[in-house]
Amino acid sequence: MISFFAGFALSASLIVAIGAQNLFVLRQGLKKEHVGPIVLFCGLSDAVLIIAGVSGMGALLAAFPQVAKGFTLAGAGFLFWYGMRTLRHATQSESMTVTQDASVPLSKALASVAAFTWLNPHVYLDTVLLMGTASTAQPLHLRPFFAAGAASASFSWFGALGYGARFLQPLFATPKSWKILDLVIGCVMLFLAILLLRQIL
Repeated sequence: MISFFAGFALSASLIVAIGAQNLFVLRQGLKKEHVGPIVLFCGLSDAVLIIAGVSGMGALLAAFPQVAKGFTLAGAGFLFWYGMRTLRHATQSESMTVTQDASVPLSKALASVAAFTWLNPHVYLDTVLLMGTASTAQPLHLRPFFAAGAASASFSWFGALGYGARFLQPLFATPKSWKILDLVIGCVMLFLAILLLRQIL
């Protein structure tokens, strides 16, 4: 149980930071749209990456920095595109409310969250490299419990974020609130894109 909670605590401390993926899950949770599949996708993705890190893939990834650089460049490009798209949506004369916004197909929502997840180089740093390195402090036979705890933290966080967002809906009952949210999301996306490009340059 100590190994389980060690993995849970470390994963929780890393995943709660504000990022593109969390903001996307929050926005979908506010809309009550495809929350279950998105939460499941995020949790499973983290679980796969955590298991890969604990299994030793972190050391392999560290040996090939060009791979990480490629993910960084692709992630920066996607974040810049999504940030500009969100800012443009926020400045339109007709902004959304929870009941008025057009529904996004499940396939498109999953494609977006997949890009936020798998094109984010920080997810490899956190879940593969850092979690993989931290797991080496655990005896070999206890590492699966460490990985299980880390994955449980991920599922718990995304579930709370996606399904807990509905309690914030009274704050987003007007189009102006959604404009502000979109402006914040767009600015955060562009800021993250700039940070990623600085890493390369």
